[in-house]
Amino acid sequence: MHKHFINTENWAQSELSQLLVDANVLKNNPHNQLLKNKSFALLFLNPSMRTRTSFEVGIQQMGGVAVVLQPGKDAWGIEFNNNVVMDGDAEEHIKEVAAVLSTYVDAIAIRAFPKFISWEDDKQDKVINAFKKYANVPIINMETITHPCQELALMMTVKKHLGVVQNKKFLMTWTYHPKPLNTAVANSGILISSKFGMNVTLLCPNENYILDEKYIELATKNCESQGAIFTITHDIEEAYKDADFVYAKSWGALPFYGDPEKEWKQRRKFQHFMVDEHKMSMTNNAKFSHCLPLRRNIKATDAVMDADYCVAVEEAENRLHVQKAMMLSLFGEKL
Repeated sequence: MHKHFINTENWAQSELSQLLVDANVLKNNPHNQLLKNKSFALLFLNPSMRTRTSFEVGIQQMGGVAVVLQPGKDAWGIEFNNNVVMDGDAEEHIKEVAAVLSTYVDAIAIRAFPKFISWEDDKQDKVINAFKKYANVPIINMETITHPCQELALMMTVKKHLGVVQNKKFLMTWTYHPKPLNTAVANSGILISSKFGMNVTLLCPNENYILDEKYIELATKNCESQGAIFTITHDIEEAYKDADFVYAKSWGALPFYGDPEKEWKQRRKFQHFMVDEHKMSMTNNAKFSHCLPLRRNIKATDAVMDADYCVAVEEAENRLHVQKAMMLSLFGEKL
């Protein structure tokens, strides 16, 4: 039994598969009292619609209580660095925050995006790791530099539509957006698809948009261990050809991390990466999805979003079910 749900790296495929089995049971029977008398602190350092709603509703459906906190808004700002003179905006230190919350609640969930100043700093995932270090209760990742809850919802959706996913072609495609975004969902997309033995293709405009080497190495090893193939390409036709599932996300170029103006000079050239009907026609009748929110006719066309093959809304719904299964697992509760 795992104490925390911070990423899927250390979870076996069999353990993740069991979460998906449980999620399907919960989808058909959403209400129970398995989390009765359990309380959760949901800390949002960044905005959310699907994550907040799905966690609050899911906890309520299982008899638990969710307390939503937004540090810096309706809760004191938190300092995460050690040995600092706290003369800035933060009013209290993570050591006290984690210790006190641990006496109130049974689990703490955190949403904390990167600061977009230094990738070397952000990739250490300091916020959630500080909670893990100083809290005495399970810690749940609601998106930091990875998005493991989205991973589960994605794979639940993929398995529903493809059945056996081993060696099916999963395309993780970069798509256009007017500003550089977090790499979390892209990191997670290649992690979970490779964990389940899919042939994974990462499509991005050029080498500047290749994801951090840690996630490339993990995805490559995952594929190799299951007789699957991990591929990086900058060729749109090659990437879409025979794809069984297309997953789109925009993210920033790591060499220009923290410098959006310089990154824009690259990014503005790649509006043609938007997902459209022509690209989808090159696939093997693939399903299309995106984690949402999505800017229509920027990331994907109306025609793609409104097509029968678009399963983005279904994936978003599945967030509710997989998160409930994951929370039950952390407390050792069986369905």
